[in-house]
Amino acid sequence: MSAREQPILFLSQFDFTDNFGGLFFVFLNVVSPVFILVVIGYFIGQCLNVEARSLSRTAYYVLVPAFIFNIISEAKIEAELALQMVGFIFAAQIAVASLGFLVGMVLGRTKEIIAAYVLIATFGNCGNFGLQLIEFRLGEISRIPATVYFLAILFISFVICVGAASWARSGGLQAIFSVFKTPALLALIPALAFNISGAEVPISLSRLTGLLGQAMIPVMLIALGVQMGEIVKININFNVFAASTVRLMGGPVLAMLLAPYFDLEGMERSTGILQAAMPSAVLTSIIAIEYKLIPEFVTTTVLFSTLNSILTLTVFLTYI
Repeated sequence: MSAREQPILFLSQFDFTDNFGGLFFVFLNVVSPVFILVVIGYFIGQCLNVEARSLSRTAYYVLVPAFIFNIISEAKIEAELALQMVGFIFAAQIAVASLGFLVGMVLGRTKEIIAAYVLIATFGNCGNFGLQLIEFRLGEISRIPATVYFLAILFISFVICVGAASWARSGGLQAIFSVFKTPALLALIPALAFNISGAEVPISLSRLTGLLGQAMIPVMLIALGVQMGEIVKININFNVFAASTVRLMGGPVLAMLLAPYFDLEGMERSTGILQAAMPSAVLTSIIAIEYKLIPEFVTTTVLFSTLNSILTLTVFLTYI
């Protein structure tokens, strides 16, 4: 038995009828290692003058594409099941984006704040948070479905968020098509070519992308911590709380309600719901800054949702 398989075996044997014990175990062994890396990044940024932009760009352009290629090129998953998963997560993303829009409308917010609600609700941190937390909780076997969901969420979130930002600013929608230039999605093309054709990936390429892919999650988590440390103005208000709640609670609840309609069970169901439970991604702030869409509010909400996800993720990771 590998070291990675041992935690999941212990989790399956753990007495979760002891609610506090189960929650504490998941927090200690699943959630805290990820958040500790974020905290390390927070202090590294301030003490060593590390810039988040350099780390995040390295991850975005090099490490993430390598990880995607390494996983997808050798993944064994039925095409029909993959389509079910993509359809499910697309429906879940559209549902939570609609919920964010509806909450903003009901509260009588301005067009800009409603669009910001949509951004925060839609773009979950399913890369650096989701992939590692799910693997810690469900084991290495969850890596492939978690990665499929990550790619699908990345694509649909960019489309929805850029569309919402353009709507708020009365801009053109041509920027939506820039999603097709995302390095992670570009890496998907050769990965699928190897996978579908059955051709063997050269050993040197497999090892290179494997090494780079292993660095992706720790670098992205540290970059997230550095980015948190760069936030200058923090103003917690009702909008921050409401938008975070839509993301942290609306996302997973809607995913749970939609899963039966796509005949998903077991690992695919659990992985999809957990990806939908992740806090807002820092990329949300980048889109808000690019479109001048209340970036202070969006960035503050990203930070707030990340901190509050310590509690919500502990609960969902324990019982999903």
